Amino acid sequence: MSRRVVRQSKFRHVFGQPVKADQMYEDIRVSKVTWDSSFCAVNPKFVAIIVESGGGGAFIVLPLAKTGRVDKNHPLVTGHTAPVLDIDWCPHNDNVIASASEDTTVMVWQIPDYVPVRNMTEPVVTLEGHSKRVGIIAWHPTARNVLLSAGSDNLVILWNVGTGETLLALEDMHADLIYNVGWNRNGSLLVTTCKDKRVRVIDPRKRQVVAERFAPHEGMRPVRAIFTREGHIFTTGFTRMSQRELGLWDPNNFEEPIALQEMDTSNGVLLPFYDPDSSIVYLCGKGDSSIRYFEITDEAPYVHYLSTYSSKEPQRGMGFMPKRGLDVSKCEIARFFKLHERKCEPIVMTVPRKSDLFQDDLYPDTPGPEPALEADEWLAGKDAEPILISLRDGYVPVKNRELKVVKKNILDNRPPPGSRRSQSTGDANLSRPALEEVLEEIRALKETVRAHEKRISDLEDKLCQFTNGTE
Repeated sequence: MSRRVVRQSKFRHVFGQPVKADQMYEDIRVSKVTWDSSFCAVNPKFVAIIVESGGGGAFIVLPLAKTGRVDKNHPLVTGHTAPVLDIDWCPHNDNVIASASEDTTVMVWQIPDYVPVRNMTEPVVTLEGHSKRVGIIAWHPTARNVLLSAGSDNLVILWNVGTGETLLALEDMHADLIYNVGWNRNGSLLVTTCKDKRVRVIDPRKRQVVAERFAPHEGMRPVRAIFTREGHIFTTGFTRMSQRELGLWDPNNFEEPIALQEMDTSNGVLLPFYDPDSSIVYLCGKGDSSIRYFEITDEAPYVHYLSTYSSKEPQRGMGFMPKRGLDVSKCEIARFFKLHERKCEPIVMTVPRKSDLFQDDLYPDTPGPEPALEADEWLAGKDAEPILISLRDGYVPVKNRELKVVKKNILDNRPPPGSRRSQSTGDANLSRPALEEVLEEIRALKETVRAHEKRISDLEDKLCQFTNGTE
């Protein structure tokens, strides 16, 4: 009786290949900041890379087609006053990117389709609410203009970029530094990892932790977590003996892992990049020179090793192209943008197929650039799956769409002079929206004052340490 030794999978022979030398982006001074983010963000139009810059923080934005040696005078995006730690393209507008910085702010930028003549210094909107550096940002997958930021003040804030205001502030949920934050597929839940060794599943609109697991990996080094398409949680971390480990968990039963696998011994934190269309997760470690990839299925052992792409040089960071930016005519299922010290090298992952026809099984309908919800609808409790598009004829990026920010101002709701008496004698409901706006403004100002007071206190403590040390 014969038994099947090799598991059948259409992704078993996926292989990675770097592009030719003239298709790379050369002469880029990649940031040396010690922070575990990817330092690179890509979409079907642009590649953005955090770079070294004097007197503040900056990143460079290049059109995808502008390969080869980058002019040393190429304009940068330079609005931050301290190093940039994270960048993320808006999934619903390929010309809009957000950046987070050590200067405690988040900035949202409109990138033109043409290459600007000089540095960009004016963001469309600056979001201020954190009291310490902001190291994580992530756009909502289905709601327009909803942006999440997490800072070293252990605070997660959700913003409405279209109005420049805070939607939600998740306080007192994390006791220590937040390592990473990820949305689920429809943006109804968050998963976070924290220095206190807990993985939390959070319902942001209810401000509740709905599931929690202490020490999914026993080691002390940082853990990363992402949602899979099925709602499971995939984690990377370290064993007690400092071996790197991956895990798959069901948040409804967090006690026992669905799968737990040891990998190798290394110090680099494994950054997971997940493709929900193929259920493949790619693991890239900072300082590694390889990309490992696994297929997640509902058959034991659930996380199946596929292969490893290896190269000679270690990676400083990694960008991951959305599915709509891939070349479907070449059976490309993923494209990475690997950062070296002085260049960015695209790596193409391909499934070998003999036919030139469109491969339906490799390219199911994938999330497109249209949002399924408005920010107010999502905040009111509505959920929606991403709006899908077909890649059969390839994807053509839409032209520059301007991000319009309409800031809500307390003065906009102030009644005109002389109308107070008539309002007080008339229907009191007419002034209720204005009253709520005033109360909301007061709450926001109080939160800002509290944040500044905490910052002042921290600085005074630091000053005391300096003075004590010099006595």
